Amino acid sequence: MPFGRGNTPSKVAILQLRGDFMRGLLFLLVAAAVVSWGQVAVEVGPAPECPYGYYDVAPYNCAPFGYYGPEWFTGGVFIGAGPWFHGAADFKGHVDNHFHPDHGYKGAMPQRGEKADPAKHIESAHFKGNEVRDGRGHVAGKK
Repeated sequence: MPFGRGNTPSKVAILQLRGDFMRGLLFLLVAAAVVSWGQVAVEVGPAPECPYGYYDVAPYNCAPFGYYGPEWFTGGVFIGAGPWFHGAADFKGHVDNHFHPDHGYKGAMPQRGEKADPAKHIESAHFKGNEVRDGRGHVAGKK
């Protein structure tokens, strides 16, 4: 037993336990400081250059014409989605998730850097979205 006579702790044993405790506490404090200093920020780089917007989930591939409704564009320019979204905090916009690969879409998709076809313009009266999303990639409701 680590204690002296009669199973009572001796001064030496108490000092040893106290020293072990302090070393352990010091180790935890140093480890916590290293972890907090080691936090890193992840930069996602520039937004994908896509003619009709890009999906709001990695790998942020270009979305085809018809996926995003008209409220996702200002003056014909996509307002962004996911980490590059720059619309209002309470923004909600319509999408047609039939044009999303996670919902079975296997049709043509534009490549990054392609230019939009000027003849393709989405008007509110003709858009047939089936889902409402916020700009950060969350489903906000069904149409």
